[in-house]
Amino acid sequence: MRPLKARTWSRRGCTPIVTVSGKGSGRVNLAGLICCKPGQRTRLIYRMMIYRRRKYERKGFNETDYARLLGAAHQQLGGPIVLIWDNVNIHVDALMRSLIDTRAWLTVVHLPAYAPELNPMEMVWSHLKGGLGNLAPCTLDDLAAIIRSRLKQLQYRPGLLNAFLAHTGLIMNPRST
Repeated sequence: MRPLKARTWSRRGCTPIVTVSGKGSGRVNLAGLICCKPGQRTRLIYRMMIYRRRKYERKGFNETDYARLLGAAHQQLGGPIVLIWDNVNIHVDALMRSLIDTRAWLTVVHLPAYAPELNPMEMVWSHLKGGLGNLAPCTLDDLAAIIRSRLKQLQYRPGLLNAFLAHTGLIMNPRST
């Protein structure tokens, strides 16, 4: 992950220089869900995977990882789930469809192509990355610890999660007729 650029509190004209090792020592992958259930607070459920560029190590999440994440959400919420998902290749491939079809409690609705403004998780990732500007962690584990801490803080801010949902403009509580 390249270091993010953000404004600093340094004096005007004195650009601070932060040296960063450009080894490309790996990356932190995240998958998450914003879950809302009537009468309960909005929740953020996420999983993290660290890729350290080792031989035979997976670079990212696969279908079974997403299925486990959905299973954990189902267990925490204790009811059926309507999942609004973007059209990432792994979300729409045949193996993922077969995993979804075996779960009677799961209904999947796909977002239109190229519509990140309708995905509240994109706002979570943007908020997270904005808080990491000008940060130069020494190791991948340091970066993962900071990310985990920031996501934990977000889990206890249901008002902010509700704002991410409201920003999409999607109707969460349709009127019954």
